[in-house]
Amino acid sequence: MDIFKTTLLGLFFGTFGTTIGGILGVTIKKKSNKFLSFILSLASGLMMAIICFDLIPEALEISNIIRVILGTILGIVAMIFCDLIVDKKFSGKIKVKNNQNKLLKTGIIVSIGLAIHNFPEGLAIGSGFEASIKLGLSLAIAICLHDIPEGISMAVPMKNGGMNPFKVIFYVVLSGITTGIGAFFGAIVGSISEQIIAICLSFAAGAMLYIVSRRINPRIKQSLSW
Repeated sequence: MDIFKTTLLGLFFGTFGTTIGGILGVTIKKKSNKFLSFILSLASGLMMAIICFDLIPEALEISNIIRVILGTILGIVAMIFCDLIVDKKFSGKIKVKNNQNKLLKTGIIVSIGLAIHNFPEGLAIGSGFEASIKLGLSLAIAICLHDIPEGISMAVPMKNGGMNPFKVIFYVVLSGITTGIGAFFGAIVGSISEQIIAICLSFAAGAMLYIVSRRINPRIKQSLSW
């Protein structure tokens, strides 16, 4: 697929999910835990299906198992690295005594963290489209669904911190733009050779496996316990 089209699709799906989440975050007075757990469970199931039935088999078809394992490990390591950056650089900066200001700052920090996380997700979409349109769309839809609760997690503390709803949506959309940037680079790297596509696909599998096991599933458990 054309790199420009891939970038636009990555940008659309990356911002659409977070925007829907952001709108829900600023309009719904009380968060529905059942709704959140449903969206998270749906995203988790879709991602696991894509990993097991699309990404890994597709990568094994065009490359060997060594490259697939290497790419998967790189994907997991990249997401761990993203988490470490967010934890070390931003989490320690919430030192405001006023509760409203603290909530506002928390929302901004969450949005920065998610913007960092969205880049490897964009890489997955870009390399997916280079392999096949079907795989690229499957990845884009799954990541879009995953981004809905992410948008809610950004919008709620910003809104409760006193930020204007339109400004909240602006920041939420802004955080999704890095998905489009990631899709651009994923398409460029994936167009070099089939072996590179295989590594990118397995990288996407590793990144998504980390997202499901470390970020989505614990939040499903948490939302069900509320």
